[in-house]
Amino acid sequence: MLSSIRKFSNSITAKIFLAIIAIPFIFWGMGDVFSSGSKNTLVKIGKEKISKQEFIKFLNIYTNSGVNINDETIEDLLSNFIGFKLISKEVESLDIVLTDISLKRIIKNEKKFTKNNIFSRVEYEKFLIKNSLNAVSFEKNILEQEKKNHLLSFVGNGFYPSEFLVAEDYNKINQKRYIQTINLNKAFVKDLEFSDKDIKKYFENNKENYKSILKSIDYIKLEPKVLTNTDEFTNMFFTKIDEIDDLIIEGNSLSEIAKKYNLPERSSLKIEKFSKNNIFSTEVIQNIFNINESEPIVLVQDKDLYFVINLIKTETTYKKYTSNLVKKDILNNLVKQKKMKLISKLIESINEKKFNKLDFDKFSNEKNVEISKFKINNLYDTEKLKQNIVLQIYSYPEKKIGIAADANVDEIYLLYVDKVTSAEIGKNDEDYEKYFNISKARLTKNVYATYDKYLKEKYKISINNKVLNSIKNELK
Repeated sequence: MLSSIRKFSNSITAKIFLAIIAIPFIFWGMGDVFSSGSKNTLVKIGKEKISKQEFIKFLNIYTNSGVNINDETIEDLLSNFIGFKLISKEVESLDIVLTDISLKRIIKNEKKFTKNNIFSRVEYEKFLIKNSLNAVSFEKNILEQEKKNHLLSFVGNGFYPSEFLVAEDYNKINQKRYIQTINLNKAFVKDLEFSDKDIKKYFENNKENYKSILKSIDYIKLEPKVLTNTDEFTNMFFTKIDEIDDLIIEGNSLSEIAKKYNLPERSSLKIEKFSKNNIFSTEVIQNIFNINESEPIVLVQDKDLYFVINLIKTETTYKKYTSNLVKKDILNNLVKQKKMKLISKLIESINEKKFNKLDFDKFSNEKNVEISKFKINNLYDTEKLKQNIVLQIYSYPEKKIGIAADANVDEIYLLYVDKVTSAEIGKNDEDYEKYFNISKARLTKNVYATYDKYLKEKYKISINNKVLNSIKNELK
């Protein structure tokens, strides 16, 4: 099964189908719906039983060999799979159809199929050949996707926000905030000094993070000129690519494949994890490090490039904590850990109402860090602070003390919202239509969430936990 998953996920068809059938909507969650049952039935939606094999096929389409498939990924994809099924059932229930004329119009308006801004049948055929698709299956999937789009329009359109909602959204975005901030990086300076002993102790406790993995490989680049004696990506080229993939799955060696197709001399290379080189992209290198030693030969695609890669051996060594790169990384981690502890302590005091404005001013004096006072004009004003920091500040009400930080805690601020000035908009104002559309989008999102709940009530859903766990185990 693992072999078939690898084969399908590397195929061109999977990549194209991903673009065609991308799920436009559903926020369905796993919830408490696990159950036991048939060894082959993974999900029951109403009376319909959905097999393990059907989900695996879906899983193949929406993943590729460079993706690390873990339990969380599988559960997320199962959630999407169920959402996909629910939408399909609704399309069928509401008898939504798309005529041939509409399909023709969609295809003719696709820019990929035009030449000099006019639909070109030749460009359309070239697209199908290059991506190993036939017109029937391609057009069928366009039909299915458009039906789903019509369903979403049917559910989400027709709702219009009131003037009050528009004014509320306008105010949330455009209200002015007068704030005071203390740069905690400056306040924590003395707390963020570490000795060589601290660095060594961290290294010993996290040694696995500093191992170096080296992969030795042989590879052959597959080009149209080699396989078909032409520089064009013809149907014959993709047929031979599929044949080579089949030979790999059947267990043929790189030498046997090279001999059968008269491929050029193999090249050898040693690659370190997270390294870069002029031969492979980061995605291909990631694929190489995901190769299972029980299946050492893989076919890897990188845009229009194809490689047959044979893993020879894997070597592991440990770096020394005295090296500059390791020391730098350890110091960064120690600083981040200490910052998080200090921030947590402050947040705890704020939440327990043990840290007020007087404490804010006292903290500034004790740490000898000045308080910066300035105005933020709107939610997207980044003149003084980064966008993600501003968004956090706008979540605090007036006269509130809080903390705002970026994802890596490189920037951290203790803040006080001194004053909030509301912003108003009228129906005749120039920007009213813009904010009307913003409110409508928010309202539509809420409608989708309500519709989502309705679908879960309409269709009784149960998941076979045993089958789900077997899939997780097979893909580890």
